[in-house]
Amino acid sequence: MVGKATAERFHDALPGIKGKTLVRGAETLLTKFLLAEGSVLPLHDHPYEQTGYLISGRLRLTVGGESFEAGPGDSWCIARGVAHRADVLEDSVALELFSPPREDYAKWLDSEDLA
Repeated sequence: MVGKATAERFHDALPGIKGKTLVRGAETLLTKFLLAEGSVLPLHDHPYEQTGYLISGRLRLTVGGESFEAGPGDSWCIARGVAHRADVLEDSVALELFSPPREDYAKWLDSEDLA
């Protein structure tokens, strides 16, 4: 499967957080997030390994009780079942890969984005 760059159609995930699934494979799903300054991804955990890369902006990530500030070019990997949260310190853009694919985010994949 190949994802093609098209007009961006993002979906509301939480207040101030929008997502768009870019491509899905048998074992992974890649999503782009737009995060507004001041928004919060509350503490949660899930059965997916989550690997992220911050394209722009600044986040405070708390993973397994440890916090760190992420800036452009920083990345992270969160193991399945580990509690985590994010505080958006300035408008940000992030890419995140989930394995196995998240079915709730798979619905954000627009068929016209695929070749």
